[in-house]
Amino acid sequence: MTQPRTFDFIIVGAGMAGASCAFFLSGKGSVLMLEMESQPGYHTTGRSAALFAPSYGNAQIRALSAGGQPFFFGPPDGFCEAPLLTPRGALFIGRDDQLDSLNETYEDASKTLDSLSLLTTAQVCELVPAMRPDYVAGGILDSGALDMDVNAIHQGFLRGARANGTELISNAGVESLVRENGAWTVRAGGETYTAKVVINAAGAWCDQLADLAGAKRVGLVPKRRTAIIFDGPTDMKFSDWPAFVDVDEEFYARPESGAMMGSPADETPMDPCDVQPEELDIAIAVDRLQQATTLEIKRITRSWAGLRSFVADKTPVVGFDPVVEGFFWLAGQGGYGIQTAPSMGRVSAALASGEDMPEDLKALGASTAELSPERFA
Repeated sequence: MTQPRTFDFIIVGAGMAGASCAFFLSGKGSVLMLEMESQPGYHTTGRSAALFAPSYGNAQIRALSAGGQPFFFGPPDGFCEAPLLTPRGALFIGRDDQLDSLNETYEDASKTLDSLSLLTTAQVCELVPAMRPDYVAGGILDSGALDMDVNAIHQGFLRGARANGTELISNAGVESLVRENGAWTVRAGGETYTAKVVINAAGAWCDQLADLAGAKRVGLVPKRRTAIIFDGPTDMKFSDWPAFVDVDEEFYARPESGAMMGSPADETPMDPCDVQPEELDIAIAVDRLQQATTLEIKRITRSWAGLRSFVADKTPVVGFDPVVEGFFWLAGQGGYGIQTAPSMGRVSAALASGEDMPEDLKALGASTAELSPERFA
């Protein structure tokens, strides 16, 4: 009988979470990544809206996003061939009935960010001339928001991890997890592997992997998010517009490779699956965008959907399971997984190898306790 191959760490999932973890963890021991699909990033990572917005999300998300900026602006040699971030800006808009929400968002985010400014209706319409002045009552401009090259970021993490000895095996869905004699035996893709630590970076499938390990679920809810690509206006130069986002996240849109990308910002709970867009959500996206703007969406050239997985408090779950030994959670990134990836990779690699939260992230407000799965115990 062939002996199982042994590693220090097995990461289940090679999307952005698993890849960034492997990148930073690979210098601390031998690492195996198991990916159930034929290629990494097939589900959520490959379907991201690709905007880095440091004002987006709760306090933990903002701390992790801020902590990752130095990496994005100065990645290691060989990580990428072109800049990972390029200027865009994000414009949060509100109607009359959303002004309280707009002001609360500004007051909360401006505590940690100096890139925000409050705008009048006229200033919003100057930035995005397609905006209807009778719709928008004000806005917040986040000049620090940037476009992200998601594929370059993901491939950079994967390439760096492999260069440092990480092994990636695709078409390797996990079939069983057994803990005995201080180590995990993992059956995946018809093969058997062992490791002291299993890192659960399985995205929308994280709770299902926990079931196999005998760990308590954290209440992860995958939610469908729909996006469309449509022709931009022919009478306006729109390529330099900022992304514009309803302050209560009822829709958003941004220029995208000579066209426009839009979304109804739907969050429909789903079972983990290869999710596809629904015609109703596409129609809602068109309706909301045409109510807020003068854009005439006559032709949709592409539509897709992805799963964004959240726990109840919308904060990622990072840390060892409080009951099941050697089972490490890296789950619940929601819609923030790309922009927080450098920080999440560093945090998960440190905690999984028995180290403390990196001091620079701790100084920004990132908290081991607030990320820990122990908060669900």
